Amino acid sequence: MKENGPILLILAAGMGSRYGGLKQLDTVGPSGETILDYSIYDALATGFTKIVFVIRRDIETAFKATVGARYESMVEVDYVYQELDALPDGFSPLEGRAKPWGTGHAILMACGVVDRPFGVINADDFYGRDAYQQLAAFLSKSQAENVHAMVGYKLSNTLSENGTVSRGICRRDGEGNLGGVEEVTAIAKGGDGIRGGDRQFSGEEIVSMNLWGFQPSIFAALREQFTAFLRAHGAEEKSEFYIPFAVDEEIQAKRASVKVLPTESQWAGVTYREDKPLVEAFIRTLIGAGRYPQNLFNPHGSPLS
Repeated sequence: MKENGPILLILAAGMGSRYGGLKQLDTVGPSGETILDYSIYDALATGFTKIVFVIRRDIETAFKATVGARYESMVEVDYVYQELDALPDGFSPLEGRAKPWGTGHAILMACGVVDRPFGVINADDFYGRDAYQQLAAFLSKSQAENVHAMVGYKLSNTLSENGTVSRGICRRDGEGNLGGVEEVTAIAKGGDGIRGGDRQFSGEEIVSMNLWGFQPSIFAALREQFTAFLRAHGAEEKSEFYIPFAVDEEIQAKRASVKVLPTESQWAGVTYREDKPLVEAFIRTLIGAGRYPQNLFNPHGSPLS
């Protein structure tokens, strides 16, 4: 294994302090595995060599004991902390604000710990092996410091059977770079195909599921943008600094480009309570196809063994 392979940054600050208490920590595998366990398994198998968790201080002890401890003997693990008062000099959170500052702020917290190309995932999304393979391959190659990546999914591979979803429909240029993302709400499958509002979709459209690959230069961009965000919205109770908006600003200003890496992987997640049995069945299908062992944590199941 390459010791200096890419880093995986996992956004987990939204998790609760009781392991197993929230949907992110619900078990979906036959031996008690969570979606996060499958994500880390795939990441380690495809060349990621360090895991960094973004968490909150109030869940630190429980998180390290129940999540981090699983991996510390397999791979280098580190932690960074997303707190409301982790702000640039001269700024302070609005009194009474409880809502976090968003995914862009969460990634910015890793500056100083992440020193090489890195991927970013949500802790509660199943992205699939092919997605990690593509992202690891991109991040392992020499790239210009302002060339980033986003794994793009077919819309049809990201829908719920139990309700509507919002998806970012991606526009690509002739070189396969991200040109922009249009947020479409209330997308669902029905008897007449896939619809979002009054729009019909083929299912082949490429969408963003917040699986990103960044060069470390993204931190300087996020720092500058977050400072501007606070000047404009810091006194608002619920405004958040989202990474897709930050990336789009870099693209439109021509300060960076983002290569879209299309994947055939099936995304899975528990958007609705009724989704959990479907995710469990999906995982069983993958195990039956030989994609995963019956138990990720037995001695033969580790990608590092």
